[in-house]
Amino acid sequence: MRVAVTGARGRLGHAIVQALEDAPFSGPAGPTAWARDAFDLDTPDLIATRLDRDRPEVVVHAAAWTDVDGCALDPGLAMQRNALATGVLATACAGRGIDLLVVSTNEVFDGTRADGPPYESTAPRSPANPYGASKAEGERLAELAFAARPGAALGIARTAWLFGRPGHDYPSRILDAAVRARQVGEPLRLVDDEWGTPTYIADVADAVVELLAEDAVAGVHHLINAGLTSRAGWARDALERGGLEVDTVDVPSSTWERPSRPPRWGVLAPTPLPSREPMRSWQAAMADYAPSLLRALGGRV
Repeated sequence: MRVAVTGARGRLGHAIVQALEDAPFSGPAGPTAWARDAFDLDTPDLIATRLDRDRPEVVVHAAAWTDVDGCALDPGLAMQRNALATGVLATACAGRGIDLLVVSTNEVFDGTRADGPPYESTAPRSPANPYGASKAEGERLAELAFAARPGAALGIARTAWLFGRPGHDYPSRILDAAVRARQVGEPLRLVDDEWGTPTYIADVADAVVELLAEDAVAGVHHLINAGLTSRAGWARDALERGGLEVDTVDVPSSTWERPSRPPRWGVLAPTPLPSREPMRSWQAAMADYAPSLLRALGGRV
């Protein structure tokens, strides 16, 4: 199977490419890794030429503008990169009979529900910030493109709270903040009113490979590790694994003024994978990631 991956130099795109390199169905040549020079979200019309040249059978669209605060400051650019570019890619794929898997986010939901259940894959989209709105519109444009040209499969893979190499993710930032807080003798402030599921990029990549291997791309998939926690709970897990002792205090998200406001309830209901085996818990995934966190800390503990 010839597979192309957009955003191949990004955190998730790179992990997907690596997972595909070990997949027997990707053949001896492995996947086609499309970085920005192959598919630029600012000039997406060139993708038709790339599709005709590389002739993939399926495209995994992992490229996106994921700077949520940047999206809030420039909603028009967010729509161009996350929505219109996805629509152009989807139209080109559908017209050529190429399957497409679009990577999306829990932020297509506003996170205002107070009744407790996670968001099912069938829940109506209801974004509350420009990043979420741009990703929701990208989903919608992809659906329209494939509805107009039936024959190929469209999948949408939503995930949330991603962490993993090469770092500069939430656990890494928390440990850096803890070091700074300890140096100045102040408590580390942790947000306790945002809830979600930390999800390891390597596990998402493996789940994507499973969908491709079993010809199960079609539909909406929620690819997240099992369990849920608050930002504060995740931070304390990272502090414990990093061996960092620092005073902490729980605060509301309103403590920080920022251009974008993330969903307070960002919990997705996981969808079954073809194997029917659920993705492991986020704590188990963090245990695998912990050595990388410790290496990044160096001698600062």
